[in-house]
Amino acid sequence: MIVADKVVIVGAGPSGLSAALFLDEMGIPVTVIERGTGPSDDPRAATFHPPTLELLAPSGVTAELLERGIKSPLWQHRDRKKGLIAALDLSVLSRETEHPYRLQCEQHKFVQILSKHLADRPGVEIRYGTDLLSVEQDADKVMLATTSGPVACDWLIAADGGRSLVRKSQDIVFEGFTYKERFLVITTNYDFAKRGFAVSNYIADPDEWCAVFKVPGDRPSGLWRSVFPMDEDEDEETIVRDFASAHARVARFVPEQDAFDVVHVNVYNVHQRVASTFRKGRIMLIGDAAHVNNPLGGMGMNFGIHDAHNLAEKLAAVVKGEADESILDRFSRQRRYAAQTFLQRMTIQNKRNLEERDPDLKLAREKELAEIAADEERSRAHLMQTSMIAGYRAANAIE
Repeated sequence: MIVADKVVIVGAGPSGLSAALFLDEMGIPVTVIERGTGPSDDPRAATFHPPTLELLAPSGVTAELLERGIKSPLWQHRDRKKGLIAALDLSVLSRETEHPYRLQCEQHKFVQILSKHLADRPGVEIRYGTDLLSVEQDADKVMLATTSGPVACDWLIAADGGRSLVRKSQDIVFEGFTYKERFLVITTNYDFAKRGFAVSNYIADPDEWCAVFKVPGDRPSGLWRSVFPMDEDEDEETIVRDFASAHARVARFVPEQDAFDVVHVNVYNVHQRVASTFRKGRIMLIGDAAHVNNPLGGMGMNFGIHDAHNLAEKLAAVVKGEADESILDRFSRQRRYAAQTFLQRMTIQNKRNLEERDPDLKLAREKELAEIAADEERSRAHLMQTSMIAGYRAANAIE
């Protein structure tokens, strides 16, 4: 039996490795098991919000992200026909955070940075190529069956994604819904800045909304991702294999004379779900294992990192004998409240705003955003929400 006498984390994605980093910094040894054979190369998420950068700063991770990423000091709301409606400037948050901007850096680069930071830490062991088969727990320990043999631990953190085997093994309900349409992500080398776009942009259109944002890519000029809704009857294999369809979608935003190449195409099913509890006995859920949401607003990965830090503080106190394990119920209350009240509400509303068909409601929303952008105090209040600062603070205040 492989005995990890304190904490095991299932999943070496952004949430799992962040939890390992935070726990190690608090003096708690951890073992991470991951079915993949090495650090994930999934580029899916790419946005870091101010609270996340603050949490990762003490370890030096934020400094490396800043070296490899692109600052997004403002974001634009656009209408497909009318053009720019409002530009929200995050510098108004300078009194609230040391990082008054979004940072664009792909998820796989973040995982690489975390992996490098954890590689030489004696308190962290990452077991790649280890698939979880089953999970059981009793009053004293958690028992895992894995392809590398059995594992026993005092506490288990499930960071094993939206299809979490750990969550399912504990019969924790994943409440919510799945969108009928899928999301199509097209990465190109077209420089949208030539058309006046900011680093982060949201384009409303009742027939085909779009989000456009810049990522560093692997070239000095960077790359641009465009996110579109994809009809149920569109064939995923064809669209991913044949770039012509993806090229045509992006080309509708681009002057005819401007040539560009499609670099990558992804299709995702999109869900809005929250686990009925983030704790069951000696097992805690974080990241996508606890909640999933659409990517409009770039909040999902950030939220998982916030979960990881919140849990690490409390679990470290329990392991050290400084707090009763009931404090872990507070973790569940705080993070589940934030997931329902902020993460789900805001991302669902973001999508509704972009696809609004009622012309009066659409016009009212445009007027409201323009007024917010023109008023510093209203901008600050709005950006406190969209930058995840307000939700993070509200959750931490819950007893």
